[in-house]
Amino acid sequence: MEHLRYPIGKYAPKESYSADEQAQLISDIEVFPEKLKEEVKALSASSLQWKYRPEGWTIRQLIHHCADSHLNSVPRFKLALTEKNPTIRPYLENRWAELADIESPVSLSIDLLTALHAKWVYLIKTFSSEDLKKTYVHPEHNKTFTLAQTIALYSWHGRHHLEHIRLAKANKF
Repeated sequence: MEHLRYPIGKYAPKESYSADEQAQLISDIEVFPEKLKEEVKALSASSLQWKYRPEGWTIRQLIHHCADSHLNSVPRFKLALTEKNPTIRPYLENRWAELADIESPVSLSIDLLTALHAKWVYLIKTFSSEDLKKTYVHPEHNKTFTLAQTIALYSWHGRHHLEHIRLAKANKF
């Protein structure tokens, strides 16, 4: 079941990233909304209820979760850029995935991700090497993350959930 839960492996941050690695991670974030749109464009409303694993989220929940998660990430970046090692506010993603807006059209979250990622990547591409070293504290993990590691996290996050959607389409749980 672990291969279904983490089909591309668990997120494993590195201490630093080369310029080429950083460029690829940013590109992953930049293209994620379009890849997501392509992945789900032909799905019917009933297909959006498929899960990537038993007890996992539906495709619909995954799409809305990505919008919620990435929407939460941008303030974390801005806090790290403007404050010294701020403590960010976590949120209960499992509870968010059960709220009423999870039934809204997935196009709303895809459109939100498209605009959000365009603005977010615009900001990220302005980062200096010193900006990439700026940090925040995630109290849920009791850990400090650099912005470079957080870019890697959201690169992984998008690819991780795209693979979940592909698994759901293939397995139709």
